[in-house]
Amino acid sequence: QVQLEESGGGLVQAGESLRLSCAASGIGLSIDSMGWYRQAPGKQRELVAVITRERNTNFADSVKGRFTISRDSAKNTVTLQMNSLKPEDTAVYYCNVHTRNIFGRAFDYWGQGSQVTVSS
Repeated sequence: QVQLEESGGGLVQAGESLRLSCAASGIGLSIDSMGWYRQAPGKQRELVAVITRERNTNFADSVKGRFTISRDSAKNTVTLQMNSLKPEDTAVYYCNVHTRNIFGRAFDYWGQGSQVTVSS
């Protein structure tokens, strides 16, 4: 059974920090990348940050310089360190795991979502 266990969401004041973590288990396919998406009410889901097996990273322009992402491949965990949080960062954050099989077919797994609220 596939499980993505998220932790670390919460309510903070502007300028403070939070750390989101996600641990994946039960995934038999090769993991190409792990990352985080977010969705605010009335808005589309957007990519926040992603890290590949080779540890290449990509960030949304709005979080560059404030957020960092890391992974532990042996443990299949990904961590998003969020610093200098702004009210605009308020959203539900979803852990994402991108997998592929030997034929190149892809499948995505999603966490349940973690609420991050930043007050001004």
